[in-house]
Amino acid sequence: MLLYNTQTRRKEPFVPLRDSTVHIYVCGITAYDYCHIGHARSAVVFDVLVRYLRSKGYTVHFIRNFTDIDDKIINRANAEHRDWREVGNTYIDAFHEDMDALGVLRADTEPRATEYIDNILALCQRLIDAGHAYATDEGDVYFRVRAFEPYGSLSQQHLDDMHAGASERVEARHKEDPLDFALWKSAKPGEPSFESPFGLGRPGWHIECSAMTEQWAPLDIHGGGQDLIFPHHENEKAQTEAALGKPLARFWVHNGFVQINAEKMSKSLGNFKTIRDILASFLPETLRFFLLGKHYRSPIDFTDEAMLEAERGERRIYQAIADVRAALTRSSWTSGHLPKDILDEWQHLTQGFAEAMEDDLNFAQALGDVFAMVRLVNRVLEHKAFAKCQDAKALFEAFQEQVALWNQVLGLGTMEPATFFALVKERKIKRTHLDCAKVEALLAQRHNARAAKDFATSDHIRNELEAMGVLVKDTPHGQEWDLP
Repeated sequence: MLLYNTQTRRKEPFVPLRDSTVHIYVCGITAYDYCHIGHARSAVVFDVLVRYLRSKGYTVHFIRNFTDIDDKIINRANAEHRDWREVGNTYIDAFHEDMDALGVLRADTEPRATEYIDNILALCQRLIDAGHAYATDEGDVYFRVRAFEPYGSLSQQHLDDMHAGASERVEARHKEDPLDFALWKSAKPGEPSFESPFGLGRPGWHIECSAMTEQWAPLDIHGGGQDLIFPHHENEKAQTEAALGKPLARFWVHNGFVQINAEKMSKSLGNFKTIRDILASFLPETLRFFLLGKHYRSPIDFTDEAMLEAERGERRIYQAIADVRAALTRSSWTSGHLPKDILDEWQHLTQGFAEAMEDDLNFAQALGDVFAMVRLVNRVLEHKAFAKCQDAKALFEAFQEQVALWNQVLGLGTMEPATFFALVKERKIKRTHLDCAKVEALLAQRHNARAAKDFATSDHIRNELEAMGVLVKDTPHGQEWDLP
């Protein structure tokens, strides 16, 4: 398996550092608001990575942290007159609800920053003793960036081109160097704080991850969004390696950005999309399907049309699943054979899916092979002679095995087809504000017209329904309707 390493800027063979367990750490959320689609993308990407490694037989220990003390949490708590702990718990619970809906597996370990205060303070002291950090008279502790020679290697930036992190609230005059960043922040009056040898304060953002990962360093994989490469992951790397004298991680893996209608997502632009906003109109699995439609390192553009296209793609897959299941209920099969080119193509596609996943988790290419498998199965289903032969039965059973693999690795195809179609219909009705009572009334009129053999009226009502965006299908069980 090849995996792209941000540290080296190339794909490298993934070989675990230990024989027993693969340790993966991914930076989680700062718990002050509901998760947005950027959080969803990162969560789904690393969920597939964990799922895939487990499918290959690895034991995976997956760690994802929560930042539960931060300026944003404190500001929200003050604005809402709530306890800061309550705010953190609220949005950690919301994170779990959103990720459970998306089919993202729970992490094996979910450390919180406030659970690691002693570890953080011990790490700060260790860095001070080694000359890599210093305490100020104001009670802050800073990391000496220029004292750590490899600083900038992950983001591939030169020190002279860097600027002090804009998020640091401590004034530059308290620092030895504007580039130095906070490990421990002295408390402002009224702020939540913790006792320390340096005075009352709380941890900086970067140090918490170093404290949380110390027991597993070096990690096999450290991951997150591309926006974390600098300064967060650069600082994590520097802290840990300066303190421990060994790498923080063997592989650094980062997913690409999400844009909204070709623009950067921003609350100020009014295009901020929470997961909950999206799930009001689309199924969670449709959002997951959309997020897997591009290579994980590439940017992805969220639009309503892109989500509709993802929904249509899912419908094709679920329809094939339903049709194959129905075909397999056949009680007898002929002894005929499928043409060799069909069997060869099937073998090529299943091999292609595996190769795509082995090549830096190219699940976008893997999904292309999924659709090609669906088209191939449909060709066989539509051919009266082919669909009845023993080879077809074997192909349909192999298709079901592939569906199980997509479920296991990609988290797709997890529902019963009938359930999927019913839920999609509900979402479509909600999106289009369709008057279902009017639809049912027109269908009743059409039923009566057909019973009276008044086909002109029946056709007129069908046209009226089509103008409303409703497609009517006559089946042996009666009229069925749907939205395209």
